Order: sequence, then structure tokens, then C-alpha cells
Amino acid sequence: MHIRPTTFDDWPALKAIRLASLLDAPEAFSLSHAEAAAFDDAQWQARAAGETPPRYFLAWDGPRPIGLAGGVAVDDGHELISMWIEPAARGGGAGRALVAAVAERAAALGAGRLVLGVLPANARACGFYARQGFVACDQAEPFRNGSCRMFLALPPRS
Repeated sequence: MHIRPTTFDDWPALKAIRLASLLDAPEAFSLSHAEAAAFDDAQWQARAAGETPPRYFLAWDGPRPIGLAGGVAVDDGHELISMWIEPAARGGGAGRALVAAVAERAAALGAGRLVLGVLPANARACGFYARQGFVACDQAEPFRNGSCRMFLALPPRS
């Protein structure tokens, strides 16, 4: 398995795995499968090339993508979004590697923390993020979709 940011040529793989994620866990994302399926090829190409946020990373098992995560700058740091691992690959290290890739990019861009939203009912995901060092944020309102907000402090940029 290896992790890398997407390139223009990865757009078909990004499209396929993003659509699979939205079918598998529609409640976990703010984007719907129908909305993403309506994107044209040029929109997927721009996303894969990093021309439009978020910046995506894919986890590859040989020639096949098995997971993805995105990162985007936000007011209070950087946000980890669109995180998903195909069910058969969960627990194999792809999630840890994707979080590390997004966190590394966020730190390189000068972000002091990485934030994310996760549904409290998804105990497996909440536990996973806690094991990666994320802690719950103090917040008055849900982040989105009823999710709670978590953050990871990033090392200062050297």
C-alpha cells in the first residue's frame, strides 16, 4: 500500500472511490452521491489535479485505490474531510497513513491544527480518530450533519 496526492491522471480513480464512499456511508458526508455523480469529467479532473479544494490523497493497493482523504484550509487550521476506506481494507493501516499525509501537508502549509467532523454514532471512526491523537473540541453547535468536531494539534512548522 502507498499513499500519494492525486494527480490529473488519477481522476477516474478519484471519481470511482469517492462515489463508492458516498454509497457506502451517505450519512457521514455533507455531499450526496447524486451531487457528486452529477460532476462532469472536467470537475473530477480539476479536483484530482488539486486545482479546486479539497486536496485529495489516495491509498493504493497496487493499481487499485482503497481509500481517500481530503484536506482543506479553514479559519482555525486545516480540515480533514472525505475520509473513507473500503470496508475490506479497514484496519490495515490505510487510514493512519491517510491521516498522516493530510496532517503533514497541513503542517507544511503552516496550520496549527487539523480538525474534522465525525458522527458520534460511528464508534469505530471516533475510536480510530482518538487513537490518532484527535480530541473533542469545545463547541456550542454540531459541526455538520449532527457530527462532533475533533482536532489534532500539529507540530510547529520548522
